[in-house]
Amino acid sequence: MSSLRITEIRAFPTSFPVDPKDSVTLGIGRAVKRDAVIVKVETEGGVIGWGEAHHGRCPGAVAHLVNTTLRQLVLGQDANDTTGVWKKVYDKQLASHGMGAGACLALSGIDMALWDIRGKALKVPLYKLLGGRARPIPAYAGGVSLGYQEPKALVEEARPHVQAGYKAVKLRIGDTVAHDVERIAAVREAFGDELAILTDANTGYDVADVRVVMPALDEHNVGWLEEPFPAHDYLSYREAARYGRTPLAAGENHYTRFEFNRVIEDGAITILQPDLSKTGGITEALRIAALASSWKLPIHPHTSMTGINMAATIHFLAAIENGGFFEADISKNNLFRDKMVTTPYKLDKDGNVAPLEAPGIGVEVDEGFLKAHPVIEGPAYV
Repeated sequence: MSSLRITEIRAFPTSFPVDPKDSVTLGIGRAVKRDAVIVKVETEGGVIGWGEAHHGRCPGAVAHLVNTTLRQLVLGQDANDTTGVWKKVYDKQLASHGMGAGACLALSGIDMALWDIRGKALKVPLYKLLGGRARPIPAYAGGVSLGYQEPKALVEEARPHVQAGYKAVKLRIGDTVAHDVERIAAVREAFGDELAILTDANTGYDVADVRVVMPALDEHNVGWLEEPFPAHDYLSYREAARYGRTPLAAGENHYTRFEFNRVIEDGAITILQPDLSKTGGITEALRIAALASSWKLPIHPHTSMTGINMAATIHFLAAIENGGFFEADISKNNLFRDKMVTTPYKLDKDGNVAPLEAPGIGVEVDEGFLKAHPVIEGPAYV
């Protein structure tokens, strides 16, 4: 096998504006653009890997961190040594200055690209490299949006997804409790008890809101209440867990196994949602999944902006014993899914997806797209 010594690392911050007719409103505001950070890692033997670092609402800064500090730490390392690379960045960047989100996002993109390289070098798809097998992964229709429409309009938005095969949808709540309950009730009435309804408040609730909404979530058999509060508000999660049967979900904004260790020990959040582009990459997500399995807790990963993360997440789910849903992207005109990469996944008639069979993560990246879509600085939600 040719040398996998890392010779170059480059991050590409990229953006595109959201057409007002496609804009959605969530608990965090109205979307005006989409951002991503794409990481390219090159090796001495010519094998190239691609990863996605979550943009952290500041894609230019995350890319700059990859291109400067982390690049200098990682150049010259062996791409096979994913554990060693991870530990070097942890020792030099994360351990001494806390779990700074920027460094963890940046590391995630590099780590994902290294796993892509390893699969390509061995000519095997990522799921096989991770010890998994090609099997159906249940998907839910969720990222972005199924948001703040009137109940009838929300039902009509959900209908084609149910007809396509999805057995689960995730509704965006965190508007007002009254409006949220009306929407949930309308979807439940329209599609019956066989459809799994999940909810995501995008940190839009406070404890009083959850106290009021929880009986309705229980009544309508909602599968989970995701991120009612910011990730660091552990006290509110502990309080809210007392209010009903609906499980609390979080994890997309928790970083590394160390933060998940606290989440698990607190016991309030029982649906864990690490994001491969945020929590420390594939290397760390595997550790989090193993930790969760010892507590009999499921992993339902959050997926990020691009087809790179989406495809990688399906490989990951195919390789862990406690994997749950894949979060399918249903946003309109997502160029990061439809134009920047080859097709990351397909939904079958039963609402399942399967890992790609090409070596590595299995998607090809159009570098011309990255040049044509430079970063747009500024907030993505207003």
